[in-house]
Amino acid sequence: MRLEELKPAVGATKKSKRVGRGPGSGNGKTAGKGHKGQKARSGGVKGAGFEGGQMPLQRRIPKRGFTNIFRKEYAVVNLKDLEASGTDTVTPETLMQRGLIKDMKAGLKVLGAGEVKAKLTVRAHKFSKSAVEKIQAAGGKAEVI
Repeated sequence: MRLEELKPAVGATKKSKRVGRGPGSGNGKTAGKGHKGQKARSGGVKGAGFEGGQMPLQRRIPKRGFTNIFRKEYAVVNLKDLEASGTDTVTPETLMQRGLIKDMKAGLKVLGAGEVKAKLTVRAHKFSKSAVEKIQAAGGKAEVI
């Protein structure tokens, strides 16, 4: 078999419908678009949300809230994941190497879900209160970078 001899399986492809090619084709004259009117014209379909000239729903409903442009997005890790890091000193760099966090946006925040049995020194930008309590209860340290 050669490259130029390859072709799709039987029934896998369909010929495109050729419209507007005379009455014998069955799709002549109006080319399957019916008679006149907006939908028979090119570009004549109105976009999603168009309600016939009535004020569309997305413009009738009032705006709510705002986006805080100063918001800081922290990479988050739980205590139950820290022991899997394999070292006694946990830093954002070690967590990135282990694949526990992907990217540090504004820094690293440690949350208190799970338990810590090992004595760990954890360096992060932020800690939850429960995370600090659990780290210290296990004999470790929570250091803010």
